[in-house]
Amino acid sequence: CSYAGYVASGEEITAGIADYSEIFTVTKDLHPKDPRVLEKWPCHGPCPWLDKRMKSPMLNYMADMGSSGDKVLQLIELGLDVPQGSLTKYTQDGWHHMRVLRFPARHRTNGKGKAGRGIGSHTDYGLLVIAAQDEVGGLFVRPPQQGESFDNWKQSVAGMKEDEPGWLYVPPTPGVFTAFPGDMMQYMTNSFLQSTPHKVGLNVRERFAFAYFHEPNFRAMVKPLPGYNASQEPADGIHYGTHFTNMALRNYPTRITTTKLLEEGRYEMLSKEKLRDEMV
Repeated sequence: CSYAGYVASGEEITAGIADYSEIFTVTKDLHPKDPRVLEKWPCHGPCPWLDKRMKSPMLNYMADMGSSGDKVLQLIELGLDVPQGSLTKYTQDGWHHMRVLRFPARHRTNGKGKAGRGIGSHTDYGLLVIAAQDEVGGLFVRPPQQGESFDNWKQSVAGMKEDEPGWLYVPPTPGVFTAFPGDMMQYMTNSFLQSTPHKVGLNVRERFAFAYFHEPNFRAMVKPLPGYNASQEPADGIHYGTHFTNMALRNYPTRITTTKLLEEGRYEMLSKEKLRDEMV
């Protein structure tokens, strides 16, 4: 019951409009006999590799990104002046995942979406994103704007300000990754580090990108950081596994994985003590 695997161009919807991205999602690749899979934990299962030759290079890449992700979090801890490990304690056995994306050339789409639009504007729901892109280009980010606030974990901001001024193009640079905070980072820092809205435009050539998500442990109760918790809600924390599952249900309401998760009562398991850890 995993959300790993292939996503066809036009299958994902952002703000009511089909995205043109074609995706292969890699989540934690668990053996069918792993206790969490046998106990039917939501979102846990093997990754359905399209070709067995994909497995080793992708998992090796994710392992490298995992090391880089923790180093970035350590630097953020220093910048925020919080105790060492305030962020990285959450990412031990983290629910790290990756999306391998292909975008068609703007003149070679299936017509399901909006002309020139690869992925609509959105924020990412996790902790930290590390993105790599080829030389074609198409990524746009929206830096914090005065008077502009949002909390995507409470209410979706998909499509927000998509056609308004304020977006910056991220030019492809060899050997350079793009890293930005997600919704959980915004929550933990009380919006001191705001989740970065971003979108993708189509180019005259097809484009490829990797988006790696450095995440908390599935069982973690994520809480605001020391010194950044004034009036932050919910004050008692956000259960990351529930948060991830809710985002998957929002993004893939008609998938067989969603149907199975709900019909088999897997969602209710998220409230069980075994799937929650206050100390992670």
